[in-house]
Amino acid sequence: MKKHENFIQKYWITFMLFACMIFSYKITADYELADAFLFPPLESIIKAFLKNKDVMFINMLYSFQLMIPAIAIALVIALSVGTLMGMNKRLREILHPIIYTVSVVPSILLAPFALLLAPSFRSASLFLVVYGTIWSTLFATITGIQTIDKRYLDNAATLELKGMKKFIKVILPAASPSILAGFVNSLRGSFVILVYAEMYGAKYGMGFFVKKYSEYGLYSETWAGFVFMVVILIIVMQFFEKLKNYLLKWTTN
Repeated sequence: MKKHENFIQKYWITFMLFACMIFSYKITADYELADAFLFPPLESIIKAFLKNKDVMFINMLYSFQLMIPAIAIALVIALSVGTLMGMNKRLREILHPIIYTVSVVPSILLAPFALLLAPSFRSASLFLVVYGTIWSTLFATITGIQTIDKRYLDNAATLELKGMKKFIKVILPAASPSILAGFVNSLRGSFVILVYAEMYGAKYGMGFFVKKYSEYGLYSETWAGFVFMVVILIIVMQFFEKLKNYLLKWTTN
Protein backbone atom coordinates (compact mmCIF):
# COMPACT_ATOMS: atom_id res chain seq x y z
CA MET A 1 0.00 0.00 0.00
CA LYS A 2 2.83 2.36 0.89
CA LYS A 3 4.47 1.63 -2.45
CA HIS A 4 1.33 2.62 -4.36
CA GLU A 5 0.97 5.81 -2.32
CA ASN A 6 4.57 6.78 -3.09
CA PHE A 7 3.99 6.08 -6.79
CA ILE A 8 0.87 8.28 -6.88
CA GLN A 9 2.58 11.02 -4.91
CA LYS A 10 5.53 10.98 -7.29
CA TYR A 11 3.63 10.92 -10.58
CA TRP A 12 0.23 12.54 -9.94
CA ILE A 13 1.28 15.75 -11.69
CA THR A 14 2.49 13.72 -14.67
CA PHE A 15 -0.86 11.94 -14.90
CA MET A 16 -2.68 15.27 -14.67
CA LEU A 17 -0.62 16.63 -17.58
CA PHE A 18 -1.41 13.55 -19.67
CA ALA A 19 -5.10 13.99 -18.82
CA CYS A 20 -4.91 17.63 -19.92
CA MET A 21 -3.36 16.58 -23.23
CA ILE A 22 -6.15 14.05 -23.86
CA PHE A 23 -8.82 16.57 -22.83
CA SER A 24 -7.29 19.21 -25.11
CA TYR A 25 -7.42 16.82 -28.05
CA LYS A 26 -11.04 15.95 -27.29
CA ILE A 27 -12.05 19.62 -27.20
CA THR A 28 -10.12 20.29 -30.42
CA ALA A 29 -11.80 17.36 -32.22
CA ASP A 30 -15.34 17.80 -30.83
CA TYR A 31 -15.51 21.52 -31.60
CA GLU A 32 -13.53 21.18 -34.86
CA LEU A 33 -10.93 23.72 -33.79
CA ALA A 34 -8.57 22.05 -36.27
CA ASP A 35 -9.06 20.05 -39.47
CA ALA A 36 -11.82 17.55 -38.57
CA PHE A 37 -10.47 15.14 -41.20
CA LEU A 38 -7.02 14.94 -39.59
CA PHE A 39 -8.28 15.09 -36.00
CA PRO A 40 -11.20 12.66 -35.66
CA PRO A 41 -13.23 12.43 -32.43
CA LEU A 42 -11.64 10.56 -29.54
CA GLU A 43 -14.48 8.04 -29.57
CA SER A 44 -13.68 7.13 -33.19
CA ILE A 45 -10.03 6.54 -32.30
CA ILE A 46 -11.01 4.26 -29.41
CA LYS A 47 -13.36 2.28 -31.70
CA ALA A 48 -10.61 1.98 -34.31
CA PHE A 49 -8.20 0.73 -31.65
CA LEU A 50 -10.63 -1.92 -30.40
CA LYS A 51 -11.39 -2.98 -33.96
CA ASN A 52 -7.74 -3.30 -35.01
CA LYS A 53 -6.01 -4.31 -31.76
CA ASP A 54 -5.25 -7.83 -32.99
CA VAL A 55 -3.81 -6.52 -36.27
CA MET A 56 -1.70 -3.95 -34.41
CA PHE A 57 -0.38 -6.64 -32.09
CA ILE A 58 0.66 -8.79 -35.08
CA ASN A 59 2.40 -5.78 -36.64
CA MET A 60 4.19 -5.16 -33.34
CA LEU A 61 5.56 -8.72 -33.43
CA TYR A 62 6.86 -8.19 -36.97
CA SER A 63 8.56 -4.98 -35.84
CA PHE A 64 10.22 -6.78 -32.95
CA GLN A 65 11.40 -9.56 -35.28
CA LEU A 66 13.44 -6.92 -37.07
CA MET A 67 14.36 -4.72 -34.12
CA ILE A 68 15.67 -7.38 -31.71
CA PRO A 69 18.33 -8.91 -34.04
CA ALA A 70 19.33 -5.42 -35.24
CA ILE A 71 19.91 -4.23 -31.67
CA ALA A 72 21.82 -7.43 -30.85
CA ILE A 73 24.11 -6.97 -33.88
CA ALA A 74 24.67 -3.29 -33.06
CA LEU A 75 25.49 -4.13 -29.45
CA VAL A 76 28.04 -6.81 -30.39
CA ILE A 77 29.79 -4.53 -32.92
CA ALA A 78 29.75 -1.53 -30.58
CA LEU A 79 31.19 -3.49 -27.65
CA SER A 80 33.85 -5.18 -29.78
CA VAL A 81 35.07 -2.10 -31.65
CA GLY A 82 34.56 0.22 -28.68
CA THR A 83 36.60 -2.02 -26.39
CA LEU A 84 39.50 -2.23 -28.84
CA MET A 85 39.50 1.52 -29.40
CA GLY A 86 39.08 2.32 -25.74
CA MET A 87 42.05 0.17 -24.73
CA ASN A 88 44.37 1.03 -27.63
CA LYS A 89 45.30 4.70 -27.93
CA ARG A 90 46.98 4.33 -31.33
CA LEU A 91 43.99 2.49 -32.80
CA ARG A 92 41.70 5.16 -31.36
CA GLU A 93 43.74 7.93 -32.97
CA ILE A 94 43.51 6.21 -36.36
CA LEU A 95 39.85 5.16 -36.35
CA HIS A 96 38.09 7.80 -34.27
CA PRO A 97 38.08 10.53 -36.99
CA ILE A 98 36.73 8.04 -39.53
CA ILE A 99 34.03 6.67 -37.23
CA TYR A 100 33.03 10.15 -36.14
CA THR A 101 32.71 11.29 -39.77
CA VAL A 102 30.54 8.31 -40.70
CA SER A 103 28.40 8.59 -37.57
CA VAL A 104 27.25 12.15 -38.34
CA VAL A 105 25.58 11.01 -41.57
CA PRO A 106 21.85 10.60 -40.75
CA SER A 107 20.62 7.09 -41.42
CA ILE A 108 17.54 8.51 -43.15
CA LEU A 109 19.82 9.88 -45.90
CA LEU A 110 21.15 6.37 -46.47
CA ALA A 111 17.68 4.83 -46.67
CA PRO A 112 17.19 5.27 -50.47
CA PHE A 113 20.60 3.65 -51.16
CA ALA A 114 19.99 0.81 -48.71
CA LEU A 115 16.53 0.05 -50.08
CA LEU A 116 17.84 0.01 -53.68
CA LEU A 117 21.13 -1.84 -53.14
CA ALA A 118 20.20 -4.42 -50.51
CA PRO A 119 19.05 -7.84 -51.75
CA SER A 120 15.82 -7.60 -49.72
CA PHE A 121 13.80 -5.07 -47.78
CA ARG A 122 14.53 -6.93 -44.54
CA SER A 123 18.30 -6.71 -45.00
CA ALA A 124 18.03 -3.01 -45.89
CA SER A 125 15.93 -2.34 -42.80
CA LEU A 126 18.31 -4.39 -40.67
CA PHE A 127 21.26 -2.31 -41.91
CA LEU A 128 19.46 0.98 -41.24
CA VAL A 129 18.43 0.04 -37.70
CA VAL A 130 21.93 -1.23 -36.88
CA TYR A 131 23.43 1.95 -38.33
CA GLY A 132 21.07 4.14 -36.31
CA THR A 133 21.67 2.24 -33.07
CA ILE A 134 25.38 1.54 -33.01
CA TRP A 135 26.98 4.97 -32.62
CA SER A 136 25.72 6.04 -29.22
CA THR A 137 26.69 2.68 -27.70
CA LEU A 138 30.06 2.65 -29.49
CA PHE A 139 31.10 6.10 -28.28
CA ALA A 140 29.78 5.35 -24.80
CA THR A 141 31.90 2.18 -24.71
CA ILE A 142 35.04 4.09 -25.75
CA THR A 143 34.40 6.80 -23.17
CA GLY A 144 33.54 4.30 -20.45
CA ILE A 145 36.78 2.36 -20.95
CA GLN A 146 38.90 5.51 -21.22
CA THR A 147 37.56 6.77 -17.89
CA ILE A 148 38.04 3.54 -15.92
CA ASP A 149 39.82 4.24 -12.65
CA LYS A 150 43.45 3.22 -13.14
CA ARG A 151 43.39 1.46 -9.78
CA TYR A 152 41.06 -1.19 -11.21
CA LEU A 153 43.51 -1.94 -14.00
CA ASP A 154 46.44 -2.00 -11.56
CA ASN A 155 44.58 -4.46 -9.34
CA ALA A 156 43.81 -6.62 -12.39
CA ALA A 157 47.51 -6.62 -13.29
CA THR A 158 48.41 -7.58 -9.71
CA LEU A 159 45.96 -10.48 -9.88
CA GLU A 160 47.40 -11.39 -13.32
CA LEU A 161 44.03 -11.10 -15.02
CA LYS A 162 44.40 -11.05 -18.80
CA GLY A 163 42.37 -11.39 -21.97
CA MET A 164 38.69 -12.25 -21.77
CA LYS A 165 38.82 -12.78 -18.02
CA LYS A 166 40.12 -9.25 -17.51
CA PHE A 167 37.45 -7.90 -19.87
CA ILE A 168 34.57 -9.68 -18.11
CA LYS A 169 35.76 -9.22 -14.53
CA VAL A 170 37.18 -5.69 -14.65
CA ILE A 171 36.74 -3.68 -17.84
CA LEU A 172 33.09 -4.43 -18.65
CA PRO A 173 31.75 -3.84 -15.10
CA ALA A 174 33.77 -0.64 -14.67
CA ALA A 175 32.62 0.77 -18.01
CA SER A 176 29.03 -0.54 -17.76
CA PRO A 177 27.44 2.70 -16.43
CA SER A 178 28.58 4.58 -19.53
CA ILE A 179 27.81 1.68 -21.90
CA LEU A 180 24.29 1.08 -20.61
CA ALA A 181 23.46 4.80 -20.64
CA GLY A 182 24.57 5.03 -24.27
CA PHE A 183 22.67 1.88 -25.19
CA VAL A 184 19.38 3.06 -23.65
CA ASN A 185 19.72 6.42 -25.42
CA SER A 186 20.32 4.67 -28.73
CA LEU A 187 17.01 2.77 -28.48
CA ARG A 188 15.00 5.89 -29.28
CA GLY A 189 16.94 6.39 -32.49
CA SER A 190 16.60 2.74 -33.45
CA PHE A 191 12.82 2.92 -33.06
CA VAL A 192 12.64 6.02 -35.27
CA ILE A 193 14.65 4.32 -38.02
CA LEU A 194 12.61 1.12 -37.68
CA VAL A 195 9.34 2.99 -38.16
CA TYR A 196 10.77 4.99 -41.07
CA ALA A 197 11.97 1.83 -42.81
CA GLU A 198 8.62 0.09 -42.32
CA MET A 199 6.81 3.01 -43.93
CA TYR A 200 8.58 2.41 -47.22
CA GLY A 201 8.35 -1.07 -48.67
CA ALA A 202 7.28 -3.21 -45.69
CA LYS A 203 4.15 -5.33 -45.68
CA TYR A 204 3.93 -5.55 -41.90
CA GLY A 205 5.08 -3.55 -38.89
CA MET A 206 3.86 -0.69 -36.73
CA GLY A 207 5.20 1.92 -39.14
CA PHE A 208 3.51 0.14 -42.05
CA PHE A 209 0.19 0.15 -40.18
CA VAL A 210 0.30 3.93 -39.65
CA LYS A 211 1.45 4.61 -43.21
CA LYS A 212 -1.18 2.34 -44.74
CA TYR A 213 -4.18 3.96 -43.05
CA SER A 214 -2.88 7.50 -43.50
CA GLU A 215 -2.71 6.85 -47.26
CA TYR A 216 -6.28 5.56 -47.16
CA GLY A 217 -7.34 8.71 -45.30
CA LEU A 218 -8.59 6.70 -42.32
CA TYR A 219 -7.19 8.90 -39.59
CA SER A 220 -9.04 7.22 -36.73
CA GLU A 221 -7.00 4.09 -37.47
CA THR A 222 -3.89 6.21 -38.08
CA TRP A 223 -4.17 7.85 -34.67
CA ALA A 224 -4.89 4.47 -33.02
CA GLY A 225 -1.74 3.02 -34.59
CA PHE A 226 0.29 6.06 -33.65
CA VAL A 227 -0.80 5.98 -30.00
CA PHE A 228 -0.24 2.22 -29.85
CA MET A 229 3.28 2.68 -31.24
CA VAL A 230 4.10 5.39 -28.67
CA VAL A 231 2.82 3.21 -25.81
CA ILE A 232 4.94 0.26 -26.99
CA LEU A 233 8.01 2.50 -27.23
CA ILE A 234 7.43 3.78 -23.69
CA ILE A 235 7.06 0.22 -22.38
CA VAL A 236 10.27 -0.90 -24.14
CA MET A 237 12.20 2.13 -22.88
CA GLN A 238 10.95 1.63 -19.32
CA PHE A 239 11.90 -2.05 -19.45
CA PHE A 240 15.47 -1.21 -20.41
CA GLU A 241 15.62 1.63 -17.88
CA LYS A 242 14.60 -0.81 -15.14
CA LEU A 243 17.12 -3.35 -16.44
CA LYS A 244 19.84 -0.69 -16.47
CA ASN A 245 19.01 0.35 -12.90
CA TYR A 246 19.05 -3.30 -11.80
CA LEU A 247 22.41 -4.02 -13.43
CA LEU A 248 23.86 -0.81 -11.99
CA LYS A 249 22.36 -1.09 -8.52
CA TRP A 250 25.88 -1.47 -7.14
CA THR A 251 26.62 2.12 -8.25
CA THR A 252 23.75 3.72 -6.29
CA ASN A 253 24.21 5.11 -2.81
